[in-house]
Amino acid sequence: MFSINWLSLVLPFSYVVVLGGALMSFSTIYRKRKAAESANLEPWFGPHLQRNIYLSLLHMEPEEGAEKSPKIPESVIRAALLRRAVEDIHRIIQIRTAKAACSSLLQRGSVGDDLWQRFSRAEKEMEEELRDVVMEANALAPGWGQTIFQSANEIAANTMLRKRLDEIQAQTESEKQWWEKRRAQIQKEFMSELDGGEKPVSKAPSAASEDEPVLVDQNTPSATPSAPKKKKGKK
Repeated sequence: MFSINWLSLVLPFSYVVVLGGALMSFSTIYRKRKAAESANLEPWFGPHLQRNIYLSLLHMEPEEGAEKSPKIPESVIRAALLRRAVEDIHRIIQIRTAKAACSSLLQRGSVGDDLWQRFSRAEKEMEEELRDVVMEANALAPGWGQTIFQSANEIAANTMLRKRLDEIQAQTESEKQWWEKRRAQIQKEFMSELDGGEKPVSKAPSAASEDEPVLVDQNTPSATPSAPKKKKGKK
């Protein structure tokens, strides 16, 4: 039987224990630091004003001392929740549009991990927001959670279309004024070219007067034929 020398194993075991404790401490400190950095990152979206309005209306309590404080109508609360869902639709569209670009930039190394952490946190927050809206809609009206985002999507599409039409009308007015100025300028340039290009028309040359000498080319035959010479007869 071999006897085990425990004293010789104390040093390796102590080394393993110390190394494992150091790694666990480093991992804990690293996770806490990353969580603190992630919490201090700037949010992807700004404050959710529509959600704050809905929560304020939902939890508004009657004033103390008032005999008959008016109760907030349920239609107002439902309208506030619908506006909250419309804002969520806008944010979902922004997230879907930016996800491919952020992923591509991260793979190329053009952006740091901070941007991707901000985006991932915003995506998780939107998932929780959607679930919360569905639960609130079902609490106000059973079954409304299945159709609230469909109605919100239609409202968001109509809003974007109306905004686009307003932009086109504003551009149409400015472009109309520009074309009027351009047309006046072209007309002015064309008229100036016509005025500068006109030349006085020369009169047709009149018949040569009697006093003016007429040059006759000697090489050309005379216009009037000469009288034929008489032949001398034989004597």
